[in-house]
Amino acid sequence: MVITATDCQASFAPYMANVVCCPQFDATLEIILGQSSKYSGRLALNKTQASHCLSDVEKILESQGANEELQKICSFHPENLTVASCPVTDVDEFERTVDSSRLLAACGRIDPVNECCDQVCQNSILDAAKKISLNGISNKEVVPHGRIDDCKNIVLRWLASRLDASSANGVLRGLSNCNVNKVCPLLFPNMTNVVKECGNVISNQTVCCKAMESYMSQLQQQSFLTNLQALNCAASLGMRLQKANVSYDIYTLCHINLQDFSVQVGSQGSGCLLSSLPSDATYDKTSTIGFVCDLNDNIAAPWPSNSYVPASTCNKTITLPALPTATSAQSGRHNENLMFPLVVIPLLALMTHL
Repeated sequence: MVITATDCQASFAPYMANVVCCPQFDATLEIILGQSSKYSGRLALNKTQASHCLSDVEKILESQGANEELQKICSFHPENLTVASCPVTDVDEFERTVDSSRLLAACGRIDPVNECCDQVCQNSILDAAKKISLNGISNKEVVPHGRIDDCKNIVLRWLASRLDASSANGVLRGLSNCNVNKVCPLLFPNMTNVVKECGNVISNQTVCCKAMESYMSQLQQQSFLTNLQALNCAASLGMRLQKANVSYDIYTLCHINLQDFSVQVGSQGSGCLLSSLPSDATYDKTSTIGFVCDLNDNIAAPWPSNSYVPASTCNKTITLPALPTATSAQSGRHNENLMFPLVVIPLLALMTHL
């Protein structure tokens, strides 16, 4: 709860929602339900219980400084704590249906890099979800839409019941991070002015780059990004511009870097990208909330080509400085001994700029 309150600090939460706050908030709730199942024997709440539970958790987090609108920020509702459409909530029934020892062996401990590529734990979760989703169905070929996803939540809660809270948190954050890094969370506003000044043959480079700078400043008000998200955002924006007849590489022309896609911090407006590994905000000795930015990610944003594939730690062709290596306990896919200059940005620096 302390970690979650810090990650979702009142002023901080909207800018860290997709990368830090909401993954941690989701993990906390799954762990609470998992741990409580050891006493209740059930892996879901009814609607009334879910409403009270979510309200209680929010009040506790708010008392520790968390944002008051986490349900809205994270699109989380009491229904997320219920069984939804999954037919299994009883722990004993779950363990009779699923090979629980195999599931625990695959997911009791994961490497946050290799898991996103090999998907050993994710595949085990999917297999378990499919098995319990078939309970009560006569035609095993037809599973109601959305049921398997609902059953995945039940599987995650069972895992959280079999691990200590810290270990469960590490597993759940590692799994969610695989999905976080696959997409660009930014909303792209109207780009008419950029297309007007930079489309077809660019007549005035200065005017084009001013239009691009103005456009990027709108993106910089939205969210902190991981380095992989920034790569995907650069590609998404580039492809949208290309479809709108901006054929010239205006990233190079206008010196657009990956950091330019993320929230800018400090009085100088320096971009901050987070590691693609799960991370948390921290309290320093002066009780100031801070977070770690990787300064090695100040590299040119690549203009997308026709052969573009989404950025991933599994793609060995990507030469991003802060691609993570596996933990020391396991061999990783990227074993270069890289040293990354890191800087802890206090929340005050963020609020000064915004």
